[in-house]
Amino acid sequence: MSLFVEVALPVPLRQNFSYRVKESDSHLAVKGVRVKVPFGRQQLIGLVTGSTDTCDLAPQQIKSVSEFLDTEPLLPDSLYQLTQWAARYYFCSVGQMLSQALPVALRKGAQVSAESTRFWCLTSAGHAADLDTLKRAPAQRKVMQHLLQGELTQEELNALELSKPALKALQERGWITHQDRANQLDLSWRDNLTLDEEPHRLNPEQAIAVATLNQQTGYHCTLLEGITGSGKTEVYLALLETVLKQGKQALILVPEIGLTPQTISRFKQRFKVQVAVIHSGLTDNQRLSAWRQARAGEAAIIIGTRSALFTPMRYPGIIILDEEHDSSFKQQEGVGYHARDLAVMRGHLEKIPVLLGSATPSLETLQNALSGRYQHLSLGERAGAAEKVRQGIIDIRNQPLKNGLSHALLNEMRIHLDAGNQVLLFLNRRGFAPALLCHECGHLHECDRCDAFFTVHQSLGEIRCHHCGNQYAIPRQCHQCGSTMLMGQGVGTEQLAEALAKEFPQYPVVRIDRDTTSRKGALEGHLNAIHKGEYKILVGTQMLAKGHHFPDVTLVGLLDVDGALFSADFRAPERFGQLYTQVSGRAGRASKAGTVLLQTHQCDNPILRELMHKGYGEFARGQLEERKQALLPPAWHMLLLRAEAHRAEDADEFLQQIAAILPQNEQCEVIGPMPAPMDKKAGKFRRQLMFQTQERSLLQKSFEAALPQIEALPLAKKCRWSLDRDPQDLL
Repeated sequence: MSLFVEVALPVPLRQNFSYRVKESDSHLAVKGVRVKVPFGRQQLIGLVTGSTDTCDLAPQQIKSVSEFLDTEPLLPDSLYQLTQWAARYYFCSVGQMLSQALPVALRKGAQVSAESTRFWCLTSAGHAADLDTLKRAPAQRKVMQHLLQGELTQEELNALELSKPALKALQERGWITHQDRANQLDLSWRDNLTLDEEPHRLNPEQAIAVATLNQQTGYHCTLLEGITGSGKTEVYLALLETVLKQGKQALILVPEIGLTPQTISRFKQRFKVQVAVIHSGLTDNQRLSAWRQARAGEAAIIIGTRSALFTPMRYPGIIILDEEHDSSFKQQEGVGYHARDLAVMRGHLEKIPVLLGSATPSLETLQNALSGRYQHLSLGERAGAAEKVRQGIIDIRNQPLKNGLSHALLNEMRIHLDAGNQVLLFLNRRGFAPALLCHECGHLHECDRCDAFFTVHQSLGEIRCHHCGNQYAIPRQCHQCGSTMLMGQGVGTEQLAEALAKEFPQYPVVRIDRDTTSRKGALEGHLNAIHKGEYKILVGTQMLAKGHHFPDVTLVGLLDVDGALFSADFRAPERFGQLYTQVSGRAGRASKAGTVLLQTHQCDNPILRELMHKGYGEFARGQLEERKQALLPPAWHMLLLRAEAHRAEDADEFLQQIAAILPQNEQCEVIGPMPAPMDKKAGKFRRQLMFQTQERSLLQKSFEAALPQIEALPLAKKCRWSLDRDPQDLL
């Protein structure tokens, strides 16, 4: 009797594939193991989703499994169920979702568990060697200096980025050697948890929050709404102590890599346990190693960005999402899953509590908390001696600006700097200038592939499109009239940092944006220097706005936020409110009083006024009411269909055909097709269609029924199209 397996493969086809199992392998055919199978002309690695004795395909059509890579399932059943639920919810294939859930190394066929670890150490000849003989081989000298302090694992050597040729050369000299030792599982933290520091005394609000959370058993989802600087991290730490003492693991998700170094050091300071770190800045092997530690139960705390959500825990205890409102938790390319929504679902499947923390909760989470679906806890006081921040608006209408800075802001900066404090300036535009303008004819240099202007990057000597990556050397003449009088229009972080260095020569300036932190370790280096007080003026984009604790920053200035008040996206006011509150929260976090100044041409704007007078909490509740009246998320549920094509008509017609398939009535609304806010990007025209329903289940049912018909449309092959469930931006 033949045995067949159903295999989920990382391909966009929404189906599983059947393969025959060789008789000698039949004992390995269990759900959840990886297999290597022929697919077309290539060999792919997929996961077994089930096995049967029969197969509908003709015998000559069925291929056999090439190889079974595991002897036991890779993921616990709860994570397997989560990927299946997510594949259905986000309308993608199980194989695509499973490939999101596995580290890259495992998708390429790496072993699930490491049998041994390689240790490097000096030989007796190495101990006796004279390092001065290595003056001309700095890489070898660096390796020797590290190994003189004690042996290192292969992982630690990789993390230090020591050169492989240097290792080989020293090995050939007989100065260093390696040993492979069998791995022993270390689960000692489960019986004997030691604290490295005395916990801080909690204020009454924090103590009530911790006591409430400690009483919960099984699945509970709680929103911890605490103003910036109210000590949410201290609540997490107190909660973790209880969880770890029960011998259970904790998964902590942060929105960006930039926040992981300070989060890790905070948790390592408190608990003497293994912390596994998972984010996209690590190598495939480093991520696999952290995944293994979490799966085996060695790592008590797992900290990571969005993708760490799928990390298996042997002893699941709690999931914490810090800054839950952050749009980085939503994946933009490929499968557009939202880590917050899947974290809540995972907590439900594993029967463990989920804690969502934020000073500026997203409207979706706030609605769930206000309607009673989530428990709602508030922290309204700043922790310790920190005082409330002083806020002010600088009206820059008809005011002369110097590199984007008003006189009032410059004077205020001088006062704070002379008092020995740090100043943070927020400008959400990297580069030197947002556009290149001809002074004679007024021509703005536009990207030839997008509806967007080139950004000038002076230090790189180029103009670059931030949407498609298109780049050229800075032109010497205007493309329109040939004039050489070209100038940057507007101010970017690069230009601002340069201008401030001239304006305040005695105060060092640091710029933090994607351009200055792309090198590995650059961000940590900058943040450490800021904490040591080496820099007095901090200039940055959103990377600086999130979660950082700078005790000496007493003045925060926001430049050019007017663009955020006028946007085609219905989420713009919410985003602006969150951004303003988060950036303001960087001021006066310790014992020093803080001031926030906002430069604007729109000082009478109602959104701005409401935010400054009432604070984010009331502002967000007002926004919820507006969304309810406008039948927009989170009151209604949305699916966004995007299509792009070389001819605008193809994308338009394709979406019109889809609109005709979808139901339209009291509970279902179809809007569009219409051009995307950026009509043309990377040479293609972009159109979008929105499908909204009053009930989430109705959206699921209606679209599942329509999907096979949509995929069968002839135009589906002419356009690149994608689905975005619960879209976070409409660009």
